[in-house]
Amino acid sequence: MAAGAMRRALPLVRQLAGRTPVVAASPLAARGARPTPSVLTAAAGSSGASAATLAPSAAATSSVPGPSKKMTGAEIREAFLSFYESKGHTRLPSSSLVPEDPTVLLTIAGMLQFKPVFLGQAPRKVATATTTQKCVRTNDIGNVGVTARHHTFFEMLGNFSFGDYFKEQAIKWAWELSTGVFGLPAERVWVSVYEEDAEAEAIWRDVVGVPPERIKRMGAADNFWSSGPTGPCGPCSELYYDFHPERGTQDASLEDDSRFIEFYNLVFMQLNRKPDGALEPLAAKNIDTGMGLERMAQILQGVSNNYETDLIFPIVAKAASIAGVDYATAPPAVKTALKVIGDHTRAVTYMLSDGVTPSNTGRGYVLRRLLRRVVMKGRLLGIRDIFTPAVAEVAVGLSSACDPAVARNAQRIYDELAREEGLFVTTLERGQKQLDEYLDKAGKGNKTIAGPDAFMLYDTFGFPLELTQELAEARGVEVDVTGFEAEMEAQRQRSKDSRETVDLTAQAGLAALAAAVGPTSFTGYSATRGAGRVRGLMRGGVPVDSVAAGDRCEVLLDSTPFYAESGGQVGDMGVLTAGSGEGAAELAVSDCQKAAGGSVFVHACEVKAGVLRVGDQVTALVDEDLRRRVRAHHTATHLLQSALKAVLGPDTCQQGSLCNFQRLRFDFNLARGMTAAEVAEVERLVNGWVAVAAQLETRVMDLAAAKAAGATAMFGEKYDDTVRVVDVPGISMELCGGTHVANTAEIGAFKILSESGIASGIRRVEAVAGPAAVEYLNQVDGLVRGLSGQLKLKPEEVPARVSAMQAELRESAKQLADLKAQLAVAQSQALVSQAVTAPKGGKVLVAELAGGVEAKALQEAAVKLQEALGDPAAVVLASRADDKVNFVAAFSAGAVKAGAQAGKLVGAVAKVCGGGGGGKPALAQAGGKDASKTGEALALASKMLSESL
Repeated sequence: MAAGAMRRALPLVRQLAGRTPVVAASPLAARGARPTPSVLTAAAGSSGASAATLAPSAAATSSVPGPSKKMTGAEIREAFLSFYESKGHTRLPSSSLVPEDPTVLLTIAGMLQFKPVFLGQAPRKVATATTTQKCVRTNDIGNVGVTARHHTFFEMLGNFSFGDYFKEQAIKWAWELSTGVFGLPAERVWVSVYEEDAEAEAIWRDVVGVPPERIKRMGAADNFWSSGPTGPCGPCSELYYDFHPERGTQDASLEDDSRFIEFYNLVFMQLNRKPDGALEPLAAKNIDTGMGLERMAQILQGVSNNYETDLIFPIVAKAASIAGVDYATAPPAVKTALKVIGDHTRAVTYMLSDGVTPSNTGRGYVLRRLLRRVVMKGRLLGIRDIFTPAVAEVAVGLSSACDPAVARNAQRIYDELAREEGLFVTTLERGQKQLDEYLDKAGKGNKTIAGPDAFMLYDTFGFPLELTQELAEARGVEVDVTGFEAEMEAQRQRSKDSRETVDLTAQAGLAALAAAVGPTSFTGYSATRGAGRVRGLMRGGVPVDSVAAGDRCEVLLDSTPFYAESGGQVGDMGVLTAGSGEGAAELAVSDCQKAAGGSVFVHACEVKAGVLRVGDQVTALVDEDLRRRVRAHHTATHLLQSALKAVLGPDTCQQGSLCNFQRLRFDFNLARGMTAAEVAEVERLVNGWVAVAAQLETRVMDLAAAKAAGATAMFGEKYDDTVRVVDVPGISMELCGGTHVANTAEIGAFKILSESGIASGIRRVEAVAGPAAVEYLNQVDGLVRGLSGQLKLKPEEVPARVSAMQAELRESAKQLADLKAQLAVAQSQALVSQAVTAPKGGKVLVAELAGGVEAKALQEAAVKLQEALGDPAAVVLASRADDKVNFVAAFSAGAVKAGAQAGKLVGAVAKVCGGGGGGKPALAQAGGKDASKTGEALALASKMLSESL
């Protein structure tokens, strides 16, 4: 399908390329030197190009020496992490681009995985840490490829202190790393400090020895970090590299991008902003830093922009090779297109690896938008075939040190890219038709495509503005760029809530209370009844000391058997009781959720009787029937995943799940629908494993050991260093904190209800197990027995009888339609005498048939009437049915030759009734939603025909 769509899109490519069929001819490259693909062969053929193979820097020379070391991106990454390991930091892995934090779509900063620690919602597991974090940001997508250092995907190197060392040590280590490990000349490093942070300025000047003239005080907009309107905040200090020290220090501005590049940011999280705006010192001061890997690579590799480093340039080179252009001699527009391909390919590769799939909402929309920009830039360069998998192959080859999982997911990434690119080419074809309509309209008017129209092409069909401009220019039409930019700005304002910042203040009241009461002890693996003490109460979002009958509240206990929602399993329901006798408190628990990074369990309750106070001892009773149901569904989900892997292949991966009391839902990657035979085989496998009565084994072990043993991790979950492993020996082994049956026989039965697609490349299975399966089967059995009784048949005879009845019904409907058509024709013959002769001699008949004649019968009647009236003749018939109306127009060849167009006329007539339609010049039909205006519509038809005929 993709190849066919590509062939259909060739007219667009040829028009863009000056309508010449030269292979890979680029409309942008045509403005520069003739491409020489061989120049890029070496760089494109290797995923680990060294700095020496990159394009030379255009930076001016200086008498001050440059960096004393040349390092590859991989060497820079390792040097940073090893340096902080040598200072006692624990090296931690990058977290997923799909964050646990609901306030952001994608991971946008290295500190995000530590947010609960910074907020005091979760205890620190280590005192200090260092990471390389993969990040995606799209708020500056328009600058990608245009500036030297804007990206959507980047790696953020960071070192973090959680109440351990603070400002002076962070500054000293940052200087040691920059000038010692990376060899940056001290004379080329400038620093900025917050204008009120005299302490940081003094450390840089008096302890480190940076000359005062290379220390710049800056305002809060640049050098003060806040988590939100309230909460942790503090001053920043940033390190800049000077590409042109020969310009001196007088009047130097760190905002001069042609001279300076910021490469290291130190955040001193030392203050707390209260609701009244006042600042107070934090009890535990933290350090959060970030060094852009790509920026440091630009500096140490001596290139003029981040794209020419060995982190990105091999991808750029591969794209250039496919396009048949020479990056080194290419004009600026070609280089920009190649840079966008290089940057966005990294982003979509890592996003696909982390389980994001293309869609029209959320992070799936971000992925689709980035991928479509890659495809459009390729089209601008003249690339005609599916090319994104080949470019992504280079990105995968560069990924191992950042995220080893990318290589393991490579085939899935390539398949998804090829599929999505092929679908987009089909969309481009539709966009081309829309653009042609705009061009035709503009050609007859003011020779300009309106800004909103150009934006619609961009937003709906993925046409970048430059593509619309080029195609319009070829037709002598301009584009309203100002109007386009106004629409773009409006979209930016709408998408500001896409959460490109980390909000540390969401649910601050509950977070503060959860942090104060400490972690909850969960006892529900072995019991559904337990004792606990009330550690905190919330009502209406505010901490309270007591709650009474009628109140809805949240209860925090020191110990509970209630499972809190996580891992796709819903929270338990049940009852809390306290005291005895007439004054006893009773609370119905409707849900249980996690807070404080998952360490505190929050019971959502309604007080049914009595008063509950902080400090009270309670008895917690989980609804055992509901717990049995959800346990069966959760264990069945594990078996289902194993069955899907066995039937569809080992690359089948979970993309989401839900286990509740009524059913289970499991999402997984698959580019097609499952066949009925595959669904039946999956169901057979699961029920077979249920029947063998396999005993489940659960044990707690190190994360690394669990993965080495073959345990499967659940999609979107973040795991501690110590994990719980649920093992169905020889069948399934998964990292899982949920509740499960002790033996697969407890599941009883498993039945798949449906298999469907929910997004591109994502399928969903819904099923029931345990008591829910029995209920479902009883329901189906009841329906079958009821049908058998009504039809007086045996249950096994029902399908054949239903098929026979359907066939009879279809035949009866056909006969009825034929009779209605015959009746309509018979009625219409009486109308021949009502035809009038138009001013130009043609016969015209405009009439309404009573009785709610269907469109097909109405069409047959109109054709018969037109034939009876001769040539030239035009017939327009209408018939109402309830509140709607159908129109049909049938014109003879002579009427069409005279200028009458059935399609245009019937469309205009239907508009009067709030509808639309069309068809061929000789025969067309339409429908209207407001039958009360039928007379007005037919009057318009008579007027239009009298003018034509």
